Parts: sequence; C-alpha cells; structure tokens
Amino acid sequence: MPRFTTSDGLSLHYTDDGAGLPLLCLAGLTRDGHDFDYVAPHLEAVRLIRLDYRGRGQSDWGDPETYTIPVEARDAVELLDHLEIDKTAILGTSRGGLIAMMLAATAKDRLSAVALNDIGPEIAPEGLEVIKDYLGRNPVWKSYEEAADVIGARMAGFDNVPPERWAQEVRTLFREGPDGLVIPYDPKLREAVLGSGAQPAPDLWPLFEALSGLPLCTIRGANSNLLSPETFAEMRKRRPDMVATEVPDRGHIPFLDEPEALDALSRWLKMVR
Repeated sequence: MPRFTTSDGLSLHYTDDGAGLPLLCLAGLTRDGHDFDYVAPHLEAVRLIRLDYRGRGQSDWGDPETYTIPVEARDAVELLDHLEIDKTAILGTSRGGLIAMMLAATAKDRLSAVALNDIGPEIAPEGLEVIKDYLGRNPVWKSYEEAADVIGARMAGFDNVPPERWAQEVRTLFREGPDGLVIPYDPKLREAVLGSGAQPAPDLWPLFEALSGLPLCTIRGANSNLLSPETFAEMRKRRPDMVATEVPDRGHIPFLDEPEALDALSRWLKMVR
C-alpha cells in the first residue's frame, strides 16, 4: 500500500500505475482515488497517480482545520517530491480542480497541463447547498443494494445511466458498517467546509488566470448545478484555446468515461505530449 508522510506528520495513501506522462488525479471533495476508476482504463501511455486527500479514503485523518485547499495543494506537491516528479499534468474533479488552480498560482513550475472536471472559478450556490446538505453525514441506506435502487433517481441532472453503474458507484461513495452504510471520510470535513463558508467567498478568477500558458481542458456536465453555463462560457471566452466540452445527461460530476469526456481528454493529452 503506497503511502508517504506529509510535512505535518500525516500518512497519506496514493496509487501509482503505468508509465509515461505523469498525470496526477485529484478527486472531489468527499471522494478519493476511486473517482477515476471509470476513466483509468482509457488513459494510455500515462503514469496515473491518484491521491487520497487527508481525511479521505485510506489516508490518515487530521486536524479538520487543515482540510483546506491550500494545505491539500501542499500535500500534492509533497507527493510529487516523494515520487521525484518535477512536472505533472493534473486531472482535477470538482475540489481537485480548485486545488489544481491553486497550484497554478503557487507552484506553476510543477505543472505541465490541467484538466478540470465540472469545476470553475465560480461555484453556483444551488450546487454548493446540495453538497452542504449531505456533507459529513452517513446515508440512511442499510445496504449497497438499497442505495443503488434509489441514488440514481436522487442524483440531479443524471439521465440514461445504467443500473449497474449506480451499483458500482455506491461502492465508491460508501462503506459497509455494522448498522448500515457509512461515509469513507472524516465527518469533521463538514466543520471545515461550513467554517470556510462563514467567510466572504474569494474571487477565484485570478487562480483561473494563473493557468495561462498551460494546456487546459474543461469538461462540464450539461446539467451541472455547480459549474453554471455562464461561468463555463466566460472560461471559454478567457481561454479560447481551451479544450471544452459538455457531457449530455450528466450533472455534477461526469464519470469521465463518456465519449465526449474521453474525446476532450484525448485532445488535451495530445497538447501535452
């Protein structure tokens, strides 16, 4: 089980598979390296590195006050140092995309390219409220089968997803506990996120502008409640060279193995090599 120790003493889990272009995959807020299980078989000739953030997946839990984007960006750099990787491309899903933009502003020399999955420099309030509603709370379902039966209907913006995908998805979202399903991350992540929400929302457009000069890709779920059409359009206006696509029948977040997503990632990777 590959692990490394951060500068503040936490042991974080990661996976490192394949050879070629280093591609660091950074997951969504509550998720881990399994976020990329669906796309991984389609990514050829890359060294696929997946990090479980502190407090998530198989990584150590820490002080909730360290569950922040700047600290998680520092962890990513320390992982690169541990692996002796000078530069990497980043595929960032949701929270992971925000970390990628932070790295562009603070450690750009370590980046070769960035792909953003359903995230931008403005976060739609309605999507954020949905996240706050479930964050840090165990689900009501007692089994994977029960969860799979209902979760697809509750996932806003998702259509034409086969039942077997939801059956697979619930096994990445939850773990089995003695009294039912439980979340695979530190529940105190809720405190960290809600605490940061008490402050005025920062202007993240400078972080997006920091991506200047890097090959850039943005994938948006056509029904996303987090990355609005207006923000997506402004991103395309500011970066007309950006590989940009929308995935039909998907909300937040696309699975990344949809044809539109795979085509966009393929075109983006050709810009890096």
